[in-house]
Amino acid sequence: MAREKKRRTSGRRSPLAAAALIGIGLLLTGGVYAGATAAMAATTETSASTALTVDDGEKLFQANCATCHGLELQGTEAGPSLYGVGELAVHFQVSTGRMPLQAQAPQAPQKPVQLTEEQTEALAKYVQSVAPGPTYPTERVLDGEGDVSAGAELFRINCAMCHNVAGAGGALTEGKYAPNLHSTSALNMYAAMVTGPQNMPVFSDMNLTAEDKRDIISALLYMQDNESVGGFSLGSLGPVAEGLFIWIFGIGSLIAITVWITAKSN
Repeated sequence: MAREKKRRTSGRRSPLAAAALIGIGLLLTGGVYAGATAAMAATTETSASTALTVDDGEKLFQANCATCHGLELQGTEAGPSLYGVGELAVHFQVSTGRMPLQAQAPQAPQKPVQLTEEQTEALAKYVQSVAPGPTYPTERVLDGEGDVSAGAELFRINCAMCHNVAGAGGALTEGKYAPNLHSTSALNMYAAMVTGPQNMPVFSDMNLTAEDKRDIISALLYMQDNESVGGFSLGSLGPVAEGLFIWIFGIGSLIAITVWITAKSN
């Protein structure tokens, strides 16, 4: 009888074991649920981001652009007509934050982008469907594998008078300016040459062929990837900034040393 009682006692489970099993079960269930929820959310976001259509672009246009450019893209007193601008111009203006415009000014400044990439594409497709114009180039034009030397020469001849030989930008008349190109994407470089935003002239294939544009883009991308080898770039603004630096710090240092030596000798 004593042995039988001892066996029953040793085979009895602790109350903590049941609680531990329940806790493990809850953790496993919660982990599976969390993983499934995250996967469903990712799938939903992906499908939503790729589901934007021309109709969605029309709604975006009515909400963000029609006040200035008109419901039919015909333009108003506050904004020009968009007939013939095409999807390339829309992508340039919206992807750089220049549009939608917050306030009238001599020039539309770059600012934080207000639309997502998918929304920008839908808006561009809508404008292209209503008022066809310049469209995206082939990938080869944007690959950055063109002739850098030839592109740099073409840039100096056609662009440096406004954008500076190093692409640092510069001031123009009436409060306008040429922006720096140190962070401009290859697509937006091409778009600027083809659509002529702000005060920039339009470079058609009669002025610069597609291969010329490829070379210019390659030269600018090369400058973006390679820092100045001559020390401090000083904003890459040219001899004026360099001369001012030498005048203030170089000659200033010489004068300070001369005064110090004179004071010591006295």
